[in-house]
Amino acid sequence: MTEQLPVNHEYIDQVMHQAVQAADAFSSFDSKKTDSIVRKAYEAAFDSRFRLAELAHQETGIGKTADKVIKNIIASKHVYEDIRDFKAAGIVSHDPVSGITEIARPLGPVFAITPVTNPTSTVIFKILISLKTRNPLIISPHGAARKCTIEAAKICYEAALEAGAPEHCIQWLKRVNKDEVLAFMAHKKTALILATGSVGLVRAAYSSGNPTIGIGPGNVPVYVGKTADVAFAVDQILLSKTFDYGTICASEQAVVVSRYNAQALKDEFIRKGAYFLNEKEIRMLEPVAFNLAQSVMNAAVIGKPAAEIARMSGFEVPEETTVLIAPLDKVGIESPLSFEILAPILAFYEVNSFEEGITRCREINRYGGLGHTASIFSNDEAKIRFFAETMNAGRILVNQPSSQGALGGTFNGLQPSLTLACGTGGKNITTDNISARHLINIQRIAQRKVSICNEHFSQGVYCCNAAQKASDVEQFCMRQPSKAATETQL
Repeated sequence: MTEQLPVNHEYIDQVMHQAVQAADAFSSFDSKKTDSIVRKAYEAAFDSRFRLAELAHQETGIGKTADKVIKNIIASKHVYEDIRDFKAAGIVSHDPVSGITEIARPLGPVFAITPVTNPTSTVIFKILISLKTRNPLIISPHGAARKCTIEAAKICYEAALEAGAPEHCIQWLKRVNKDEVLAFMAHKKTALILATGSVGLVRAAYSSGNPTIGIGPGNVPVYVGKTADVAFAVDQILLSKTFDYGTICASEQAVVVSRYNAQALKDEFIRKGAYFLNEKEIRMLEPVAFNLAQSVMNAAVIGKPAAEIARMSGFEVPEETTVLIAPLDKVGIESPLSFEILAPILAFYEVNSFEEGITRCREINRYGGLGHTASIFSNDEAKIRFFAETMNAGRILVNQPSSQGALGGTFNGLQPSLTLACGTGGKNITTDNISARHLINIQRIAQRKVSICNEHFSQGVYCCNAAQKASDVEQFCMRQPSKAATETQL
């Protein structure tokens, strides 16, 4: 956020008023009409996947156009197919035994913060789940990805309007002003904040006073055990870490490997174009990749190729280098490359035993990745289970690329999502892959169904004791309350 313009409260109130009007209109739509709107928005986004990927890459200079196309496919096609049959309007369930009927209700205006790393895919995703749940969406684009984010929003909005969606069901901020973003987040008419962005911005969202679904940082350890297929493990790790040059927060950050197959793993990495750094090169890379003063990754390396990052650090590697790998023996501030860096950079740790490997993975996880994701390559089910039970991570990915795996819908059955929550470890409310089901209120109709008790019920209007027969109690329970009795209780 670069521009610091004065807060325009009139503009903010106008946008929120328009969103409330859209929410009122949307609330009367049935499932059939809503679903036709969602489908049109999905089709428009999917048809524009190549152009939007090019726009995102041109504007941000981050990642790869081809991989951004894949992200757009996940955000549009995979998400749409996942939510298509989800009941998000009207009666969604009825249990004749309990007498409970559940009705889905929209939340109201949703304020969405989108990142620079996945701008078009994230906005497509948030639009689809908001339209599906009949919630108007107000989008706050990242300053460095404003044009491509707004273009993606326009494409979906125009398609939604054509299908009969309410006017202003999708809006976006035309300028980037930190104070105005904070004002939108704290606005009394904001029903929910969907925050995908920097740690500071997510914290601000949680401090706004409005309900927030946010994310936490990822510092993903990947353990390669004795029973792992080494060639397969390397192939999958590189498939993930080079995907859009490591810009997904679920990408692997550190490889932890048993000494039993450490050399084989190194050889395979080198064969696949990885470059192992020496001690001098590690020291040269550290200040370029990580800002020690602020304890955050440097934005300059995010989503850049390995060779370019090396040049920025003052040394050369082959142009076709896939990832830079730093052999380390410590985790924490003494080893800055042990923290999350959204670039093709990997820390590398050798351990003597499975127990030591688990300890190391937990240590990495604690430094900026609690609740997010952990990965393991192993064919030992007992060790996989122990790893899962030991790690504080919402997603435990087994024998698959972590980036694509965490997003769901491609390498596993996780719900496709561009917002990966981290539970209480990451100061979030859930560990879920966020989707449409998180954007509805459930209204419950409870039919009268009085339970038999042994001592007291109806809060003193009627008491039974040991001398009274169970049949008398049952008869009372089945009897409807009289007007006088009801008035007595009130």
